[in-house]
Amino acid sequence: MSLKNIGNTIKEARISKNQSVNELASNLRISEQQLKAIEEGRDDLLPEKVFVKAMIKKISEKLKIDTNDLINEFNHQKEQIKTQEIVEDEPKQGNIKNSFTLIFVFNIFISGLIGFIASSYIYNFFSNITNESDTKDLIKDIK
Repeated sequence: MSLKNIGNTIKEARISKNQSVNELASNLRISEQQLKAIEEGRDDLLPEKVFVKAMIKKISEKLKIDTNDLINEFNHQKEQIKTQEIVEDEPKQGNIKNSFTLIFVFNIFISGLIGFIASSYIYNFFSNITNESDTKDLIKDIK
């Protein structure tokens, strides 16, 4: 929302100075598309924030409008976006924690089940060996 305000301020200043988008863009050596994107507040069409900030500074200096106000508003916009991202990410982390807990409990259960089955087979294996040797000893004693 703040980029739209910055863009409107720039557009009004450009129009009041009777400059076209093409003329201002060529004087500043930036593309017309980027200048239009700034004026329209289209953040999705612009490069990284650091470059946008530099462009806003250049444009405001060329149009002789208050650079500090525009840069402060741009910085304030970045802080709002970061805060919004943090707020949006928080519920997602809660869901991730719950799914990790369920996966952890499920893995513990499966590990316990596998351990129980393996120990049962080992016990039966050694019991059968002992029983077979006892049976052979009994047969020898009978003979």
